[in-house]
Amino acid sequence: MAASTGVIVANVYYIQPLLADIARNFGLTVTKAGFVAMLTQVGTSFGMLAFVPLGDTKERRSLITVLLIAAAIALALVATAPNAVWLALACFVVGAMGSSVHLFLPFAAHIAPPQQRGRVVGTVFSGILLGILLARTFSGTVGAHLGWRAVYAIAAVLMLCVAILVQFLLPRSQPTIELPYFSLLKSTVNLIRIHPELRESAFLGASLFCCFSAFWTTLVFLLETPPYHYGSQTAGLFGLVGAAGAAGASIVGRSADKHGPRFAIGIALLMVFASYIVLWGSGKTLAGLIVGVLLMDMGVQAGHIANLARVYSLAPDARSRLNMFYMVCYFAGGAAGSLLGAYAWRVRGWSGVCVLCLAVMSLAMLKFAAGRSRLASAAPRSPIL
Repeated sequence: MAASTGVIVANVYYIQPLLADIARNFGLTVTKAGFVAMLTQVGTSFGMLAFVPLGDTKERRSLITVLLIAAAIALALVATAPNAVWLALACFVVGAMGSSVHLFLPFAAHIAPPQQRGRVVGTVFSGILLGILLARTFSGTVGAHLGWRAVYAIAAVLMLCVAILVQFLLPRSQPTIELPYFSLLKSTVNLIRIHPELRESAFLGASLFCCFSAFWTTLVFLLETPPYHYGSQTAGLFGLVGAAGAAGASIVGRSADKHGPRFAIGIALLMVFASYIVLWGSGKTLAGLIVGVLLMDMGVQAGHIANLARVYSLAPDARSRLNMFYMVCYFAGGAAGSLLGAYAWRVRGWSGVCVLCLAVMSLAMLKFAAGRSRLASAAPRSPIL
């Protein structure tokens, strides 16, 4: 599961180190290139809303296989895009099909013993995080030598291979309930209403991913300016720096099991806030940039794993729907980060990006602090279908 999710989720993030090359190819401004990256994540949010709830009512293996075949077609369309409009629409579909990784997580949580759920979710999420981070290394390196279109052509072939492996090697996953699709969505609204923990985790997760996306969308533009003068390959190699934090995913999951998910979420918010102080003050030095990347990726990883462990514990029979709402908000935050990060770069450069993210994290920490007493006084609620 971890290996499959890593290869699949990489499709959403190949574009970030390639944005400067794509912008030159189609004559786009930084803001317009950021808009294309944003559409990929908007597509993922759409896919979360449209497909992930079906994981509670449909056989997951077959559903994942269909989505992977569609992803292969969309990636081929990106590779052959003749203009920016074609590219943007194809990127939206790539993002929507990438939501299939979130059919794996509820399944892993479902089969895990409750006392090990954080560790198991952390293990699968390690694959997702490595895919997110190493996607940039892969696309930056391949793009520098073979061009950005080759990245998507290779990815299309990889998706067909993964679809075959998923169909023939993964076990069948029977649905947990039987509900018509619109009843399924209606029940999701009820889940959102009765679980304040779900709403809080969704907001905090969106804030963390907003800052994550703002950084990775604008990094390639920072590295092209003085004192760096680097290209897409070096921007992609920074994914290796961030990947150093992925090794701790299971450790973070065990920490959430021991101290409670909310404790880990609070630490994560502080880490990301601190990372942007470092990036603002020292981001134009190589050492400062590396330290900032490590802090930020560790913080985002810790917060996301803890949020997932918390969300999956709320209603065991509704994990796909809980995951859907959380991840729709999560990727909406990422989409906002891509667009707002590009805009902040155009207005004030690197300082503008850092100030934007510090403001987002300040708001998240205020929300976190305000929610503590409210959640402590909330009466226990029974899970519903």
